[in-house]
Amino acid sequence: MARYSFRLPDIGEGIAEAEIVAWHVKIGERVEEDAQLADMMTDKATVEMESPVSGIVVELAGEVGDLIPIGSTLAVIETDAEGDVEAPPVDTAAEAQIEAETPGADQVSEPKVTELTSSTAEPETAARPIEAPPAPAASTVVAGHDAKVLASPAVRARAKHLGVDLGQVHSDGDRIRHADLDAYLRYSGGQGYHSPGASRARADEPIKVIGMRRKIAENMAASKRAIPHFTYVDEMDVTALEEMRADLNANRGHRPKLTMLPFLIVAICRTIPQFPMINARYDDEAGVVTRYGAVHLGMATQTDAGLMVPVIRDAQDMNVWQLASEIGRLAEAARTGKAKVDELSGSTLTITSLGPLGGIATTPVINRPEVAIIGPNKIVERPVFDGDDIRRAKLMNLSISCDHRVVDGWDAASYVQALKKLVETPVLLFAD
Repeated sequence: MARYSFRLPDIGEGIAEAEIVAWHVKIGERVEEDAQLADMMTDKATVEMESPVSGIVVELAGEVGDLIPIGSTLAVIETDAEGDVEAPPVDTAAEAQIEAETPGADQVSEPKVTELTSSTAEPETAARPIEAPPAPAASTVVAGHDAKVLASPAVRARAKHLGVDLGQVHSDGDRIRHADLDAYLRYSGGQGYHSPGASRARADEPIKVIGMRRKIAENMAASKRAIPHFTYVDEMDVTALEEMRADLNANRGHRPKLTMLPFLIVAICRTIPQFPMINARYDDEAGVVTRYGAVHLGMATQTDAGLMVPVIRDAQDMNVWQLASEIGRLAEAARTGKAKVDELSGSTLTITSLGPLGGIATTPVINRPEVAIIGPNKIVERPVFDGDDIRRAKLMNLSISCDHRVVDGWDAASYVQALKKLVETPVLLFAD
């Protein structure tokens, strides 16, 4: 018998360590060659680690949530070969497969977090015993069944509404009164009783912050610590744009259905050349701002595993139909865990939308090291003045958060005004 030491390979991206987010084997179990050993989380992706040999697992490097240095032993497997063997060093990057656990981005559902109870957690304090009411006197009525209990119709109706069995209620008199019912509710500890419309307390749940949720927490905290954010919000009349969208969808044939997002992306890309400071990344360590000629647009997408940002490459070269197709493809890849590593990195500007949830206004957090993030909000119908007339209009607020070290307030406001002109006169989106 031989022991094979499988060392965590260099997964690429210049990382020094990776986090264990799932084990697919246990000590003492047999694992086959090419079967999954573990899922390891890097800064951008969850990478599946496969066993290079068949055998019995005798050692595992740590528990879910632990950070493992590149090159250290991840698992030891006992094989049928003779002598001890170590995995050869891996020079090429492992093929990464992104693990995301579904629902959608621009819809926002609550992220699903794996619940893990720490083995070192304090045991729950035992519930304090509830004092029972004093034992009934000899004259007390203790009926075994509702039907045999003496009580007025009003008391019976109240007990029925509260879900209380009058047979369990004590009385010092010949019949049960409202005061006896109140005493039961006070001293019984609520056993067998649940007030209509009331909520019940649930046990506290310690949840370990691991995997994608930990990466999101780290990235958001770093962004807010390092970047002096400011947010500008303006209102746009999207009535004409919504009419154009409806007409295009009515004649789309086999092409994908258009949402508001492709039109906004076209408007964003058309205005970027006038405001290059918006489509940039800031290397604060080197003190260099890089203004990008191409728009690689990050699209904040909510999944069960957490927030992911797949990237629409060269968005400026696409029309609304191509953008709709690419948005659908990338969102589906993120939700089903099929997005590739290079599809989740390299964005130069990000757009984030809560879809039907919308909100009146948002203050989105910048996707560092970018310097801006754009957030369209929900569309609402309201009356507006049009000269001396009043008409029904569809209005939408649009938010932009910027890095004040790179983007001035005047620049952000001017950029949004340029967007507004295109959005409110949508024919300009298709004009050369």
